[in-house]
Amino acid sequence: MRWFTRSAAAFMAVPLVVACATVPEGASPNVSDPLPDAAGGAGPLAPSSGGTPIPEDCEVGAEYPKRQLRGVWITTVRNIDWPSTTGLSAEQQQAELVEQLDRAAELGLNAVFFHVRPTADALYASDKEPWARYLTGRQGGDPGYDPLEFATAEAHRRGIELHAWFNPYRVGWQKEDIDELVDDHPIRQNPEWLVTYDDQGYFDPGNPDARAWVTDVVLDVVERYDIDGVHFDDYFYPYPAEGETFDDDASWEAGGGGFDDRGDWRRDNVNQLIRGIDERIEETKPWVRFGVSPFGIWRNEATDPSGSASSGLQSYDALNADTRTWIREGWIDYVVPQLYWPQGFGTADYAELAPWWAEEVAGTDVDLYIGQAAYMVGEDGWKGDGALSTQLDFNAAHPEIGGDVFFSMKDLDGRARSAVERVAEEHYARPALPPPANGAGDGPAPVIGLAAESSDDGVALTWGGEEEDRMYAVYRVPGEDTDLCALAGGENLVAVLGAGERSYLDEAAPDGPARYYVTALDVFRAESAPGDGVQVNQR
Repeated sequence: MRWFTRSAAAFMAVPLVVACATVPEGASPNVSDPLPDAAGGAGPLAPSSGGTPIPEDCEVGAEYPKRQLRGVWITTVRNIDWPSTTGLSAEQQQAELVEQLDRAAELGLNAVFFHVRPTADALYASDKEPWARYLTGRQGGDPGYDPLEFATAEAHRRGIELHAWFNPYRVGWQKEDIDELVDDHPIRQNPEWLVTYDDQGYFDPGNPDARAWVTDVVLDVVERYDIDGVHFDDYFYPYPAEGETFDDDASWEAGGGGFDDRGDWRRDNVNQLIRGIDERIEETKPWVRFGVSPFGIWRNEATDPSGSASSGLQSYDALNADTRTWIREGWIDYVVPQLYWPQGFGTADYAELAPWWAEEVAGTDVDLYIGQAAYMVGEDGWKGDGALSTQLDFNAAHPEIGGDVFFSMKDLDGRARSAVERVAEEHYARPALPPPANGAGDGPAPVIGLAAESSDDGVALTWGGEEEDRMYAVYRVPGEDTDLCALAGGENLVAVLGAGERSYLDEAAPDGPARYYVTALDVFRAESAPGDGVQVNQR
């Protein structure tokens, strides 16, 4: 993540189904009334499965996408986004994080990318790597709670996904981190894993033991935490530094015998890490999605005719990150290229690069989201409240683009506040469900006991669900139409709620008749059948 520069140009070079009855016009259903049992008398809520699914052949408008990833990076390295400074109490840190999650929900976002391993350390309880110093000011300092556990629970409570964001190789800065490593740090125990370059230190990607360690660290989190995704940023081999050489001679001599070119060998080292993590996640929790946010240029067309119409730094060559192979081999579930340039920028034109990436994922099972530069708003090429919305306007012409992720959280309430609020108004006027994981099935059992009660405050809905439900979607269809195609798009989606929320007050319910439906989503983000819904007549 190029968070430390003001300008990216600097880097240019079958059980009973229970449904609620229709409510007569002018009446309000009583949410306390029991449902009839199979014999027609009063009885408890019956478990349900099956139901009538939403048809697959419905015509759906593009204005309100039902599935779309809307995300933001929450950066912990050097306290960029969270916590705001080191040494805050557990209560202060939690309050800051809750405020940021509330802001994300307010803007209509449905995913956060939470930085859990910024410098070979942990924002979670780990017996492999020490607590990050960004929490207490001291590496290994226990913050008194588990930030990842807290963040995941709070995100899910709001119907927001949490993707655990790892930096795979960075150990830290020379004076700030490497000189201060605690005694049980893996680099202290295995100094041969460390390569210093410029002012930073890195795990050697060519060392098989170091690669296995990084993989085990990631899978430890996958196994122990209820995360929705694993996320890597753009840092693989380091960005070029003038006059510096990445000294991996020892690992090259030990393991590079099958390669004539060191660049090919380095790319294979990274490929092995990506492929290995993908395989391990699939074996462990296949609903956890694995994605990478690479630098926005793979290769320039002057170097490779299949590259993009750009002339900047090439991640394939400079960082040894062969994103194209990861996409084509299906080693990642989604890709978030960091297109931190405006439309019309000659070296790296957003209007050239976004379609190039769309073509790369076309026909694959890899989803494409665009990394958006909220941190650049106000700079040349990013002036005005429409600085970000204009990028999303452009995306709309490319159906392969399934969402956007904004860098970074502090800017959504800072320099990009007005620009992001315009995005929310123009592009996120309706909520959206997150994209499903590969392998998603038919979804969980439908909700049960859906009931509605009208009042001057709006329409209050209640329902029952399963403990395994991940989230709920609430639909309001004007009139008395029972055609389930009304639920195929996002036009009638009014709320996405966390699984702990089994009630909803629709304060914006219009006067007149409307029919409500609620569906459940499972860990794969597959949606249940909606059931028959409930009719209300709000006056």
